[in-house]
Amino acid sequence: MTLAASATLLSPAVSLQLAQRMSRMKTSAVREILKVAERPDILSFAGGLPAPELFPVEAIAQAHAEVFANEGPAAMQYSTTEGYGPLREWICAHLAERGLRATVDQVLITSGSQQGIDLVAKVMLDPGDVVVVENPSYLAALQNFAGYEARVEVVGSDDEGMRVDELEELATRCTPRLIYLVPNFHNPKGTTLSLERRHALVRFAQRHRVLILEDNPYGELRFRGEALPSLASLDDAGVVVQLGTFSKTLAPGLRIGWAVGSREVTRALTIVKQSTDLHTATLAQRATARLLARFDYDAHLTQLRATYGERCQVMLEALEAHMPEGTRWTKPDGGMFLWVELPGGLRGEELLPRAIEQRVAFVPGSPFFAANPRSECIRLNYSNRPPALIEEGMRRLASVLSAQ
Repeated sequence: MTLAASATLLSPAVSLQLAQRMSRMKTSAVREILKVAERPDILSFAGGLPAPELFPVEAIAQAHAEVFANEGPAAMQYSTTEGYGPLREWICAHLAERGLRATVDQVLITSGSQQGIDLVAKVMLDPGDVVVVENPSYLAALQNFAGYEARVEVVGSDDEGMRVDELEELATRCTPRLIYLVPNFHNPKGTTLSLERRHALVRFAQRHRVLILEDNPYGELRFRGEALPSLASLDDAGVVVQLGTFSKTLAPGLRIGWAVGSREVTRALTIVKQSTDLHTATLAQRATARLLARFDYDAHLTQLRATYGERCQVMLEALEAHMPEGTRWTKPDGGMFLWVELPGGLRGEELLPRAIEQRVAFVPGSPFFAANPRSECIRLNYSNRPPALIEEGMRRLASVLSAQ
């Protein structure tokens, strides 16, 4: 067969009919923006990227070398869906130090916390079922729920996180199956759910027998204020599944996350994971477990918090110094993002091309809204740039706003 004939076979002339759910799934606005925004000449504050210079590369490399030297064949073999035992044990001990007590059989290792969102949606949502999110919400979660043909209902959010008081009114109109939120250092807003609302949310879920999906990728990154108890630690009725990940603390490329829930829910998640990818990569799990056994993880977290705290403060000060009157922004106590409300009817989508011309990038806020999108908002990431470039980037961004 000639190369030309082979190419013809790979390029059929007819279009295939896709599943109807694809009509509800939209491409990620963030991923599309990154195709342009990550050019080396552009100061990008668009991606949700941790600082690569803080990845413990040498320690991770050494852990992999030790795995190959001491347990290479086992690390190359299929493994259990639940995950590598020593890694799950470490996670249980780590969570217990933070007030969440769980047994190993309540922990499922996932391929990043993003897979955890997908598995919970697959377990909990039939087409037309109601999932409640705060408005705005994490974009990839909204994409996921659309893929399962769920009906998304929204409640508001403010500087104290999800408006839990709006749930009672919503419950008179529909029966939620799932409540999804990022309670710590929210993506995209950077806000944190208050203690009072945490208690109220758990009480609501227990009373209405609805599952809370507590997505907690940024919880370890608090650089200001006192830590608050997780929703899972406040729950004694099995209505919370908490997701965690090493993507924001060790390295995203490891693709190691976890889900913690009741034994019943964790078993269901395990069954659907079996049909998804069999198990998370054996080598990465074993290497991560070896790393954590001898690596000073708490000291590493301390360095991350100090660095991100400094970068956040530099961005806040630069916004104060350069932004035109009427601009407002959140003031995070941790995490990687802050949220800006633009003045004078400016729209993020319209500003972005002009910002790219000035070699600075952000993410417009409207794609993060499941309903009633607000175009005057943008998301900024401060974790991925050093202070001097943050200052320069905010100066460029302010010049774009002031020129409108």
